[in-house]
Amino acid sequence: MNAWFLAAGITAGAIATIHAVAGGRDVVRPLLAGNLPDEPRRVLHAVWHMVTADLALAAVALIWLALGDRTGSDTIAWLLAAHFMAYSGVFLVVSLAAGRSKPLLRLPQWMLLFPVSVLTAAGTA
Repeated sequence: MNAWFLAAGITAGAIATIHAVAGGRDVVRPLLAGNLPDEPRRVLHAVWHMVTADLALAAVALIWLALGDRTGSDTIAWLLAAHFMAYSGVFLVVSLAAGRSKPLLRLPQWMLLFPVSVLTAAGTA
């Protein structure tokens, strides 16, 4: 068993849960109640759920990698590490571009996503 992948998978699962529950309350509900036209609102709603599915499937993949000696697992793991690094990077760039005070704390999602990338990369060593 690969403890690094397991830790990454459990963390990713927690992120997916936080995204679905807290994000649904703090982001999706206000989005749906907002004044956006119907089509962009529905597209953003669908994208929200696509990200939830993406995070959950990534967590499952990491746990699957953790539980056995898988052929090609390093390639899959590096792709998952890059996936979470990209998500983290997007939040960092958007946070810094907003020009607010304490930008790294305004959208703290990167602090959850970055460790999954690091744990996954560590599991490939």
